[in-house]
Amino acid sequence: MSVLIVIPARYASSRYPGKPLVELTGATGVSKTLIQRSWEAATAVSGVDRVVVATDDPRIRDAAEAFGAEVVMTSESCRNGTERCAEAAAALGDAYEIVVNLQGDAPLTPAWFIEDLVAGLRANDWAELATPVLRCEGEMLASLREDRHQGRVGGTTAVFGAGNRGLYFSKEVIPFTSESYLPNDPTPVFHHVGVYAYRPDILAQYPDWPIGPLEGLEGLEQLRFLENGRAVLCVEVEARGRQFWELNNPSDVARLEAMMAEMQLP
Repeated sequence: MSVLIVIPARYASSRYPGKPLVELTGATGVSKTLIQRSWEAATAVSGVDRVVVATDDPRIRDAAEAFGAEVVMTSESCRNGTERCAEAAAALGDAYEIVVNLQGDAPLTPAWFIEDLVAGLRANDWAELATPVLRCEGEMLASLREDRHQGRVGGTTAVFGAGNRGLYFSKEVIPFTSESYLPNDPTPVFHHVGVYAYRPDILAQYPDWPIGPLEGLEGLEQLRFLENGRAVLCVEVEARGRQFWELNNPSDVARLEAMMAEMQLP
């Protein structure tokens, strides 16, 4: 019943080159790279047997090894984090029950998000992979809408049906709602949290599938599973007072640092 967490990280991001090595300053004034903060988030998760950073860049390898992370070197041909996780899992050669992809741009991911994700996949035999979703309150929904109004991708949203089976994921704000919400009001929009838990067999198949039209349009790797008819479980997680955001754009650095200061995260 073993769990492996892989943190895929590449330097040559088209939208934000060098993102894993960007420094983030916490509430105590200490600066750490994004990849280190993501690794620390992974190591805080209970019930995990191994955490590795998967990269194709020696600069990220050197930085990760300097703070004590185990690194698996992967090829430059990986088209996204899921393919990099698949290659890393194959290289390690150990039989893990579940492989978790904690993308290296989400250092504020609370440990219980991943713990709930793993528990959800274990409890639902029909699901081939699972991913967490967080119900937006009015303030978060307003931020997502503003980002799209300004031409930025501030986050991904998810819609799901009976049994929390995933129906679609988008960089647009879906489902549409014309309602206005107060900052703390619950809304019908769910923010997709960029973490995945895969069963090893489905992860191994993924790199052999071609990129479909939806994945190509949205640039969202999880859509390849849906386009190939695979069963995705959306696990609703609770914020418990924690703010959550991913580092997608340079402007997100200040937003993340403000969140860490408010939550007194070092």
